[in-house]
Amino acid sequence: MRQLEGTKCSFVFCMGISIIICSFIYLRTRMPTELKPPQPPSCRSFSNECKAFLADTEKGAEWIPSDCKVESYILNSRLQCSNLTRDLHFITRPLSREEEESPLAFIVTVHKELELFVRLLRAIYMPQNVYCIHVDAKAPRDYQAAVRKLVSCFQNTFLSSRSETVAYAGFSRLQADLNCMKDLAKSKIGWRKVVNLCGQDFPVMSNLQLVQYMQSKEWRDRNMTPGVKQPVSMSHRTQLQYREIVGSHVAQKGLGLKKGPAPHNLKVYFGTAYYALTRAFVDFVLKSPIAHDLLEWSKDTFSPDEHYWVTLNHIKDAPGSHIDGGWAGDIRAIKWRDHEGRTHNGCKGRYVRDICIYGVDDLPWIINRNSMFANKFESNTFPEALDCLEQWHRNKVLNQATVPIEPSWLLATRSNSSSSSSYFNSSAGALNRC
Repeated sequence: MRQLEGTKCSFVFCMGISIIICSFIYLRTRMPTELKPPQPPSCRSFSNECKAFLADTEKGAEWIPSDCKVESYILNSRLQCSNLTRDLHFITRPLSREEEESPLAFIVTVHKELELFVRLLRAIYMPQNVYCIHVDAKAPRDYQAAVRKLVSCFQNTFLSSRSETVAYAGFSRLQADLNCMKDLAKSKIGWRKVVNLCGQDFPVMSNLQLVQYMQSKEWRDRNMTPGVKQPVSMSHRTQLQYREIVGSHVAQKGLGLKKGPAPHNLKVYFGTAYYALTRAFVDFVLKSPIAHDLLEWSKDTFSPDEHYWVTLNHIKDAPGSHIDGGWAGDIRAIKWRDHEGRTHNGCKGRYVRDICIYGVDDLPWIINRNSMFANKFESNTFPEALDCLEQWHRNKVLNQATVPIEPSWLLATRSNSSSSSSYFNSSAGALNRC
């Protein structure tokens, strides 16, 4: 009897497994083979406005994005680095001898928009360069973990050894850059210039163009810190005392407490927070008593990064100083609200703190201006602008390469393209027109 019961159980179990297998085979054979799984929401076709920049010599050709999974991909904790660098289209070899012999250093400060950061990093990433990433200490833990994982996949990319809780216009923002500078000064990579970026920047020049521009006769041994002698309208920033509300904002101390003059009789200048600095100047910033004293004096000023770099760069004995530089150095394409009608034709996206968040119709102005970088972008508000500029930029980068192109480096392919070589040959004309 027991043997009969055992046989019956085995029979029922086998029948169950058989039914499951047959059902699976039946459903697979009934599924139409021509149907494709729906694309993830982040995989967008290029807008009609963008197609003018991605024009093709072959009539009817369409650009098909192959990158549809940036943020969700990074958040997958089980990812292998080899898959990540391939599937997210990071360039893995120097694209020319000229670039390989002139490595650059980058400081990138971020606190939000993971997808935008990943796309910025892969746009500027080259294996010969070095990258210091400063993540705001108040950023969400999952964001910090995702950035940490991405950075760990590259030997030449690292997190800042010290993380600040950054406040807008606060000293903490300047300190974040200095933390990375200290780390980069120890790097064994022989970088010649360091450039700072924020998470809402995006490159306009290719890496090759950046090298050529910064190694040109005008800038080879000079720092770029665009700015002028501090105008009266900005004097309150350094003549009054301010205090930083940790991780929030900056407010005046008391009822307008005044500061003393800058140390060492320095003339205070006003400019952008963005720069391109020589390695010798970075050493000067980190070691000079004058730089140290100015830093201490700046701790209770408003937005000190907008006077610190440019003031030091006007010291005659500072390495690479540019006393008569003025606003020279085309570091950023920015549309300020109060410059509308003078330097630009208005913001086609929207203004935030009087700075344009770019829409796709701002791209002609950005591309024609041909600055090193453009600021600012938001991947959620105006995704088409970032999609289009990113593809335009990658096309340019790969067209300038002097090495064979890896298929994984392509962000998009042409619908009627038969090979990567025909892709690049036919797209070169379009890039020249831009």
